[in-house]
Amino acid sequence: MVDPGDTPEVAHATFPGWSLFMCINFSQALSDIMSILYILCILPLAAPLEEILLDTTTETSEIGWVTYPDGGWDEVSVLDDKKQLIRTYEVCNVNQPNQNNWLRTHFIDAHGALRVYVRLHFSVRDCGSLRAIVSSCKETFTLYYHAADRDNATLSSPEWREGPWVKVDTIAADESFSKVDIPGKMLQVNIKTRSFGPLRQRGFYLAFQDSGACLSLMAVHVFFYKCPAVVKSFASFPETYTGGESAALVEVPGVCVVNAKEMGSLVKLHCNSEGEWMVSIGGCTCQAGHESNEERTACKACASGTYKMPAGDSSKCEPCPRHSYAPNIASTVCNCQDGFYRTTSESPKDPCTGPPSAPRNANYELHGSSVMLTWQLPKYLGGRKEVFFNVICKMCPSGVSACIRCSDAIQFEPRQVGLSETRVLVSNLLTRVLYTFEIQAVNEVTELGDEYPQFAMVNVSTSQSAPSAVPMIHQVSHNTNSITLSWPQPDEPNGVILDYELRYFDKVEGEDFSMSQTSETNMATIHSLNPDTIYAFQVRARSEVGFGPYSGKVYFQTTLEGEKSELAQDSLPLIVGSTLGGLAFLLIFALLILAIIYKSRRRETAYTDRLQHYITTRGLGVKYYIDPSTYDDPNEALREFTTEIDVSFVKIEEVIGAGEFGEVCCGQLSLPARRECTVAIKTLKCDHTDMQRRAFLSEASIMGQFDHPNVIHLEGVVTKSRPVMIVTEFMENGSLDSFLRQNEGGFSVIQLVGMLRGIASGMRFLSDKNYVHRDLAARNILVNSNLVCKVSDFGLSRFLEDDASNLTYAGTLGGKMTIRWTAPEAIQYHKFTTASDVWSYGILMWEVMSFGERPYWDMSNQEVLDVLDQDYRLPPPHDCPSALHLLMLDCWLKDRVQRPKFEQIISSLDKLIRNPASLKTVGVSSSRPSQPLLSNCPPDFPLLSTAHDWLDAIKMGQYKANFDNAGYTSFDVISRMTLEDIKQIGISLVGHQKKILNSIQLMRVHLNQQESVEV
Repeated sequence: MVDPGDTPEVAHATFPGWSLFMCINFSQALSDIMSILYILCILPLAAPLEEILLDTTTETSEIGWVTYPDGGWDEVSVLDDKKQLIRTYEVCNVNQPNQNNWLRTHFIDAHGALRVYVRLHFSVRDCGSLRAIVSSCKETFTLYYHAADRDNATLSSPEWREGPWVKVDTIAADESFSKVDIPGKMLQVNIKTRSFGPLRQRGFYLAFQDSGACLSLMAVHVFFYKCPAVVKSFASFPETYTGGESAALVEVPGVCVVNAKEMGSLVKLHCNSEGEWMVSIGGCTCQAGHESNEERTACKACASGTYKMPAGDSSKCEPCPRHSYAPNIASTVCNCQDGFYRTTSESPKDPCTGPPSAPRNANYELHGSSVMLTWQLPKYLGGRKEVFFNVICKMCPSGVSACIRCSDAIQFEPRQVGLSETRVLVSNLLTRVLYTFEIQAVNEVTELGDEYPQFAMVNVSTSQSAPSAVPMIHQVSHNTNSITLSWPQPDEPNGVILDYELRYFDKVEGEDFSMSQTSETNMATIHSLNPDTIYAFQVRARSEVGFGPYSGKVYFQTTLEGEKSELAQDSLPLIVGSTLGGLAFLLIFALLILAIIYKSRRRETAYTDRLQHYITTRGLGVKYYIDPSTYDDPNEALREFTTEIDVSFVKIEEVIGAGEFGEVCCGQLSLPARRECTVAIKTLKCDHTDMQRRAFLSEASIMGQFDHPNVIHLEGVVTKSRPVMIVTEFMENGSLDSFLRQNEGGFSVIQLVGMLRGIASGMRFLSDKNYVHRDLAARNILVNSNLVCKVSDFGLSRFLEDDASNLTYAGTLGGKMTIRWTAPEAIQYHKFTTASDVWSYGILMWEVMSFGERPYWDMSNQEVLDVLDQDYRLPPPHDCPSALHLLMLDCWLKDRVQRPKFEQIISSLDKLIRNPASLKTVGVSSSRPSQPLLSNCPPDFPLLSTAHDWLDAIKMGQYKANFDNAGYTSFDVISRMTLEDIKQIGISLVGHQKKILNSIQLMRVHLNQQESVEV
């Protein structure tokens, strides 16, 4: 500011420096804060519309406002920081008392606004910095306005005093400055915003009164707010002017968008004085057959093939239920296809179902004047659970061309219609008459159609009786896989017995899985039975008339493998009971020891889990991984390791799966200054608990600490709106295990090794950060379109800590089992380290080379634990290079210290990639002491003496005849069999082919090892 002692030249040289910040785009919240008690919350609908009435920063020529008196305000042209010419008003008459300097604007048209805002940019000289302290010096000025319908002001009207002019406020500076001695030095710029209203006339003038300040008015912005046109709750609201008072609310009724209807009362919003919409009452919702778009601003019709029954915006259009269709858009229900129906009690959400097919295997047993009709359930139940049976009886007398309905004297037990059983006894039949029985299968929708119920037909002649029942069955002999039976002739054969039919079934599986065998004598041997299994047997005789009734059920049991005497059989329950009791005691004792060890280890968790933020390794500056669960406030870890994404940048396109806490979606991410990209989006269900939210976001806090091309990349999180989301890069080919199974045999060995190399690189990065994955498996590796494999799923460590005793890892994460991938020390002592991750990586290698086959096949978890305890290991997959299987065996070394590091694994894989010829050698080196594991073969494989014993051991005993007929009777010959040989001897099931081939590979290894020992 100008010192009163400065010369006029000095004053004019100082003022232009004030305008350096006149064109800076300042923004400041309005000073008037509304307090409306009945309004619930402010809606983030859209930014208020700001309409400019006056902006002096755009003026480059003379503004020409009116000043009074002369010698007061002075209009000055200056250059701003961009070297552009702007206009400003200045005054500095502090050395003269009783100053009353006025500055009046031109007439300003309000354009219909009821409340106007004035934003001032100004700078004030500190009175204490003047050379001579002047008592008349001030650091404030006053803002006035005068409303008018037209531009009628003169030099003397309105008068230069309060009265004609309405005072808005006295403006005081927050920051003042001393004399500017350094050219270009920044001055203290003050920004103040004031508002006034309500305006009831067409326009107004503004006036600025100076009472003795040394100030520069750098910029004047005059504007008003309007609430923008918006769509909210499926109702549209027009652009609306704000009210005149600072706390005024303008009520605006909405109009429902197309295909929406009002919910109860009329929907309304309120426009406040700052141009913001506020919640009021009512709303609209999508009509039936229409669903909300993603922005919840419009209701779109359901596509053909989908429907939406209720009105509302929470539910979506759903695909038509099974056997129904919706040919048109905006369907509210789906019609049933021809031949399919819904009952009156079923809703449009239920699938349409049809009548059942005919009963199967209808048969009869004749007992004098009665006949027992039997049948089996229909092959197709029409998609329903219930099925009933009706029996239509017709008799066909000789000499009559057409059959007639049976008389009422015929009796049915238990009843004739509505049978739930698959048998009925028909009594009081006439002799020497041909009867026809139609056994109908019906359900609850049969009567809704015009079709005649499907039935099975049985013809019964009562001209001669069938044989009576066989009185008894004797067991002649039994062994592991067969039982020999004999029986006497029926007491009443009623003619010549042609043959016998023997029916048998596993007692546990029941009659629905029964099998039959025919014998021309009264003795038969049943083969291919399972060891130590109880079977039920029935026999019936057949004459020229037909079959007689079945005998009563008798039960015989096959023997155990190696069973020698009845004494051993009798003592077996006692031995088993004693053994199980001892094992139960040992198991309880072991669990107590593990619990004590676990608790003692957890005492140091708080100290050992959380590492310093800036610990470095060998001076290389590698940051260690920090466990988010060690933060008292989980949001602190979230803020430190993740990036918050505004929900408006995320667009969900489709649901591609379900996660532990909600849906997994595919969508687009459109961040500023970045191209739109496809992302994967994990959502948290709306009814989540605080614990579920913490667990859900913990994985994001872990992922946010990793940045590597072979580790899944976290884009950010959405936590400030519902639903809460985790946004990651999108991997087009999904999980590695399912991708390999879908493309079995579709990749070369060098491609598979390249995938393994990428996974090892990602794991080396994680291990360098002291992170232990704990659940490394092919299912937790994701593959993109370029076949780049990336490690994912970082949530297991949290769940294992919550339930450390759950060593089988069953049920905690959707029922997955990790025993097959977990190192022995981790299973036994809950000791998870990078070495245990290396063990899991070896299992993952086996999965990759077998194209996604399940490790240890169909063995139970306990069987896996048993064979691992005996140092057995998985054999090489089919066509697996020896070098890769040797690397797997290194990963499975019992001593975790001897297992390779991920850095060494990468080095080994790189050598193989550089030397592809080393990948052509298939088979396992006989010099390796590790013993591979035989699929489903007991540990005493060397003790098996015959090929039949071997087939029984791997549960493939049904193929003994196939091997015998082809001449494969010795281990030496069998060990040279290939997959083509297995197919040629008649084994067509792919799963059985693989099981036998893997066992042959082990046999080959075992024979090679025996030869090495003998040499």
